[in-house]
Amino acid sequence: MIPEILAGPVRKLTEGLTRKKILCIVLGAAITTFGIHNIHQQVGITEGGIMGLMLLLHHWFGLSPALLTPLLDALCYLLAFKCLGGQFLKISVLSTGSVALFYKLWEQFPNMLPDLSRWPLLAALAGGAFVGIGVGLIVRQGGSAGGDDALALTISRVTHWRLSRAYLFTDLTVLALSLTYIPVGRIACSLVTVTLSSFLIDRIQTAALPRRAGEAG
Repeated sequence: MIPEILAGPVRKLTEGLTRKKILCIVLGAAITTFGIHNIHQQVGITEGGIMGLMLLLHHWFGLSPALLTPLLDALCYLLAFKCLGGQFLKISVLSTGSVALFYKLWEQFPNMLPDLSRWPLLAALAGGAFVGIGVGLIVRQGGSAGGDDALALTISRVTHWRLSRAYLFTDLTVLALSLTYIPVGRIACSLVTVTLSSFLIDRIQTAALPRRAGEAG
């Protein structure tokens, strides 16, 4: 049961969204955070995009992640709001809230996947698959799981690039800058992760759904 104090905001947030859309957003958040918690954090795969930029600024300037993360995300959402509209922002509030809740949930359990530190390429592929599928489900519903997705969607809308190209542009830029403090080997594994996740997000977002029997061709 939803507490009475939250019932109104939750109803307003989900107004106009079908159960299927909400389920896909929640499922996407669960898949994404499961992979990050059990693979990325366990193996130490670094990130591109906003997360990687936050780590870079923290390393070189000593700026607190607690300050940088909401600041960078807010800037990305502001850009996205201007380009993608209020509906995008509304769905993103639901999806980012789901991501935060599932992060908290997975933290209550020990790691549920084997430690892949000895097989960094396998870890990179598995991590990329979880993030790509999970975020892809969220993006397909018109939202984002964080500032990275909001920025990539905005770049894609403004430049008319494919979404995968927009993701790779932001990820590769940050990974290249991260070479100033991260060994090449770790960057190479992260490159595999972001390439695979970008590809999967793009394919899931643009995939054509099968028609039901009886629908017009």
